[in-house]
This record gives sequence, C-alpha cells and structure tokens, in this order.
Amino acid sequence: MSTFYFFSLGIAVLPALSYFSGSWRYLYIVTSIPSAFYCLFVLPFVSESPRWYLVKGRLEDAMEVMRSIAANNGKSLPAGISLALDGNEHDATVAPEEPSGSLVDVFKSPLTRTRMVLMAFIWLLCGVGYYGLSLNVVNLSTNLYVSVFLNGVAEMPAFALTAVMLNKFGRRALLISTMLLSGVASLLGSLTSALLHVQGSNPDPTLVLPNWVARHIGFFSGVQLASGVVGIFGMAGAYNLIFIYTCELFPTVVRNAALGLACEAGQIGAIIAPLVVVMVTVNPSLPFAVMGVSGIIGGLLAFKLPETLNRPLYETMGALEKAEPVGTP
Repeated sequence: MSTFYFFSLGIAVLPALSYFSGSWRYLYIVTSIPSAFYCLFVLPFVSESPRWYLVKGRLEDAMEVMRSIAANNGKSLPAGISLALDGNEHDATVAPEEPSGSLVDVFKSPLTRTRMVLMAFIWLLCGVGYYGLSLNVVNLSTNLYVSVFLNGVAEMPAFALTAVMLNKFGRRALLISTMLLSGVASLLGSLTSALLHVQGSNPDPTLVLPNWVARHIGFFSGVQLASGVVGIFGMAGAYNLIFIYTCELFPTVVRNAALGLACEAGQIGAIIAPLVVVMVTVNPSLPFAVMGVSGIIGGLLAFKLPETLNRPLYETMGALEKAEPVGTP
C-alpha cells in the first residue's frame, strides 16, 4: 500500500513538470524516464511469490525465496523447516490436483464466480470515478494547475487513513465508506456545477437564484473544487485497499488471474472516464453526476462481498470452498 504514496506524489509534481515543459511532447519524455529506470534497476530484482511456487509444486524455489527474504532481514530459517499447502502437510513437493489458474477456473466455482463478477463491476466503477475525477479538473472554475496539485495532495491522507484503519474496521466497511463518500461528494459537485451553469447562462436580473449565486460565485467555485477533492480522496482510498481486498478474496492458484481481470475492468473504467468528462458539453452537471452514481453503486455492491479481515489466505480452490461454502458471509 505504501507504493501509492509515490503515485500521488507523482500527480502532485505533474503540474510543475507540465508548467515548465512547455509542450506535451517534452512532458511525455520527462514522465517516461522513471519507467525506464524501473525496468532497468528494479524489475530484474523482483522475485516470484513463494505461494505461487508452492502451488506449482516447486518447493525448492519457494524455499530459496524464503531464505533470501530472511537473509535480507538479517535472519535465517531454522534447519529442517519446510512449506506446505493447505491440507498437504505430509508431501509438499507434490503439486495437488488443482485448477490451472486460468479465468475459466475462477468462473467454474460459484463462490469465486460471484466474487469475480462483483469485483469486476466495483473495479469498473472505481476506475470511472477515480480517473473521471482526476480528469474533470478541466471543467472546474479554478486554476487547472492548482486543481491537479490539490487532487494529488488529497490522495496522500486517504492512503494513510486506509492503511491505519484497514485492520481495525475491515476491508468491506472501508471500501463501502470510501466509495459512498466519493459518490456523495461528487453529487454535491454536480449540484454546484448546475448552479454555476445557471448563473452563467441566465444573466436576467429578474432571476433570483442566478443573481444570488453570482453574489457568491467564489463560494460556489470553492465548493465545486472541494467536492472534487473530497471525491478523489474517497476514491483514492478505495483504490488503495481494493488491490489487497481482491487478492484476499481468491486462493493463490487463481489469484493472479482474478486480479488481472479486476484490473482490466478498472482500466475499462479509465477508458470510459474521458467520455464522462466531455459530457460537460451536454450538461455541465453530468460528469460529477455520473461519477457520483458510480461511487454509490460501487459502495452498495460491496455489501455483497465477504469480510476478509483475520481470515487465512487459501492456496487452493478446494481449501477455500471447504472453509467458506457458497453463502458464507
């Protein structure tokens, strides 16, 4: 979860880079440099998960990773210690008769199928909300550079709070609350955008509401900006914990496939987000309204998911289905 701080820091720094770059081409080059460094100096040193090795029956590879982790922490594994799968403590070197780990296996089981469908929709709505609110700064009645900077800064306390509260209130409760918070804030932003539009398009002095809004234009612009900041705060918190939550909902053998599909759903939401933002040409209140509804629906869907706090991470489909039958809350 700590990696998200660097993500939001990058967003906060982006306005300065954009301001001094002068051209989107130079900005594109500058923002590509960190990715090149990551591929060259970080990615080669990332090891595979010991759980994945274990599921595939590669016990020695799994133990080698564990010994490496212990050595890097100044420790050593006790002699004779070994790893074992759920219910396979006597012969960990033999891979059990388990699914191949594909999406087909995820959808074969009613338990994981239900979780996958729910998570895919939540990720999709989260993508629409998060990227939509990030891009919607172009429609605000405030300075673009300041708005982007505030969005980046707003994400940092969201990451910190979710990290602190995750083990106290649980995954489901936090996901519900953060998405609902973002949804309500976005709906407030939609209302404010509608008022500002009415004021701007109806200069008739006989109209009481537009004149009242005009006298408080600074206040309503601030509320609009604050709604966007609170909205991105909530959605960033949801994004921070949804990765962990998704991983904990599925056993190791299909975890990568499930998380991959969920992330794809989130990226589809990111593709939809710009289309939501340009709805401002139809009605200025629509972008915020769509993102508000997305947050609220996502929060309501999360009620159907089980809590994973203090529950074990299962390696196999059989272990999960045995411990948590269909219908288990």
